[in-house]
Amino acid sequence: MGKGGGCVPSKKKVPSSIADADADATDDVRPRDTGTAPPISIEEDHPQIASSGNATSEASLSVSHPVEKLKIFIVFYSMYGHVESLAKRMKKGVDGVDGFEGILYRVPETLPVEVLDQMKAPPKDPSIPEISAAELVAADAILFGFPTRFGCMAAQMKAFFDSTGQLWKEQKLAGKPAGFFVSTGTQGGGQETTAWTAITQLAHHGMLFVPIGYTFGAGMFTIDTIRGGSPYGAGAFAGDGSRQPSETELALAEHQGKYMAATVKKLFPA
Repeated sequence: MGKGGGCVPSKKKVPSSIADADADATDDVRPRDTGTAPPISIEEDHPQIASSGNATSEASLSVSHPVEKLKIFIVFYSMYGHVESLAKRMKKGVDGVDGFEGILYRVPETLPVEVLDQMKAPPKDPSIPEISAAELVAADAILFGFPTRFGCMAAQMKAFFDSTGQLWKEQKLAGKPAGFFVSTGTQGGGQETTAWTAITQLAHHGMLFVPIGYTFGAGMFTIDTIRGGSPYGAGAFAGDGSRQPSETELALAEHQGKYMAATVKKLFPA
C-alpha cells in the first residue's frame, strides 16, 4: 500500500506517465488540510523516477493543497457609515488570525432612495455586496452590526432577521457562533440594550452568542475619553452623525474580530 492508502506501482516498473504518479500522490487529499504534513513529492513516493535520468522526472515536482480558510461573515447595516467603519476594522482583526477570512456583507436597505436623500445618507460602498438570508449557511461564524433605534436594532436589520424564517424552520443556523457590534447617538442611547435585545434572534435559531466580555483589557476601563463598546461587543458613538469612531473604538472592533476567530478555533478545532 502507498502512503496515500491506494495502490502504488511496483518499484521494478516506472509508471507510464507523470499523470499516473500524480494520481498516487494526490490520493490522500483531505478538505481543510491542517498543513502539518509536508507536500508529498513524486521523488519521495517513487524513488526510481528520480533516478531514471528522465529530465521531467528529475524536476522538483510536488503536490500542494490550498488550505481552505474558515469564513466569518461580518453582516451589517450602516446608514451614515459608523457601523461600516467598525465592520471594516473588524475584518482586519479576523484576517489577522491564521486560517480565517472575514467577509463583509450589508443587509438590504428598506427605505426608498428619496427618503435616504432627505436624510442626507451617503451612498453605500458598491464593493460590499448585499447578502440574502440563505447565504448565512455558508459562514462558520457571523458578526452582526447595526445602529440603534430607541435602544433596539434598526428596522433594516430586523427585517433581515425576519427573512430567516426558513433557516429557522430547517435549523440551518443552529450551533453557529455569532456576535454583535453597534452604534448609538448618545452615551445612554443603547450601547448595551441594542445588543442584548438582539440576543433573542440568536436564541430562536439556536446560535451561540459570543460576547467579548472584558477581554480587551485596560481599554475596557478607559473613562478619560468617550468610548463606545461594552462586554456585549464593540460600539461607537455617532453624536449628531458628524462624530466618527475613535481609534479606541476601532481597536476594540479589531479585537472583537480576532476574539471571534480565536473562539471559533477553540469550538471547532481542525
